[in-house]
Amino acid sequence: MDVETRTQLKETVRRFVRERLVPLESQVEETDEVPAEIRREMADLGLFGLSIPVEYGGIGVDMSTEVEIAFELGWTAPAFRSVVGTNVGIGSQGIVIDGTEEQKQSYLPRLATGEIVGSFALTEPDIGSDAAHVKTRAERDGDVYRITGTKRFITNAAYADIFTLMARSEPDEAGAHGVSAFIVPADSPGITLGQPDKKMGQRGTKTSDVVLDAVEVPAANIIGGKPGQGFKTAMKVLDRGRLHISAIAIGAAERLIHEALSYATAREQFGKPIADFQLIQAMLADSRTEAYAARSMVLDAAARFDRGERLTMEAACCKYFSTEMVGRVADRAVQIHGGAGYMAEYAVERFYRDVRLFRIYEGTSQIQQLVIAREMRRAHES
Repeated sequence: MDVETRTQLKETVRRFVRERLVPLESQVEETDEVPAEIRREMADLGLFGLSIPVEYGGIGVDMSTEVEIAFELGWTAPAFRSVVGTNVGIGSQGIVIDGTEEQKQSYLPRLATGEIVGSFALTEPDIGSDAAHVKTRAERDGDVYRITGTKRFITNAAYADIFTLMARSEPDEAGAHGVSAFIVPADSPGITLGQPDKKMGQRGTKTSDVVLDAVEVPAANIIGGKPGQGFKTAMKVLDRGRLHISAIAIGAAERLIHEALSYATAREQFGKPIADFQLIQAMLADSRTEAYAARSMVLDAAARFDRGERLTMEAACCKYFSTEMVGRVADRAVQIHGGAGYMAEYAVERFYRDVRLFRIYEGTSQIQQLVIAREMRRAHES
């Protein structure tokens, strides 16, 4: 993608977010639904195929462009990004990275247009951070596997047409080596969905349990055709996904800074705008500094990703710093608003709740710390 096209794409997404999506934030908060016409408009813009290669019908942006688009999407309620998020990231990238050519031809063009929605099913009731020890079983019977288990907190489960699903297919292999990644059609007999989760924030983003009872899946639906490679596929997907989520967090931080600065400039106390007071200025300055640092980290990591460098530690650094940063920015934004910041009519109240999840999904902050330290030791010992 040339510079001009990249700039046009970014500007188109920016206008769409600020002119079309931001005015709908309160409606989504009240109804817990993203309007159907927004899904269609996102498909028309090509956002479902943002990261899917051009040869399979997508836009095929590089990581540097993807994070710049994510900065823009982060400016609004996370529910809107979630509409396309699984197709752009965890719902498609397993197939993009490790899928067979037949799997790519079968699924990627439809994921790119939004004709089908992909979802990623890894987390279980007792398995979150310890993802190498999934309990969902895939028992082979000739040319099919029968999959039984429960997946939890699955984003877009209600809309999904296919799940990239991790299950233990190799009973003789302990830990990560026994896990395979399957492409599971959502309409397969034996799949039921739990009730939509009631969450602290991110209303309009749908998550629920996915329950599988002896669901038959062809052996040909193992991603890459190789049993026991599922955990490796999942980790590759998460490395890229962590950069994307970092960029979304930065976009949210910049929206919060905008809201806080606008309020501080307009709100008067003691006969002058509160933005004139040094303690308010300090909170604004701290927020801008941290957001700038996070943006610089993510742009650097994305450029290195595009050069083909191994980015496990850097992706974890970005995810850890950016998501913790936006939590601090949200707290300051509420504080600057004072009592108004605790009222639902102000965007900062909603964002305060929404951004809390960024520090948990796709690897908690504590898991990022462990990944960073592990990679540091590995580099030092080598």
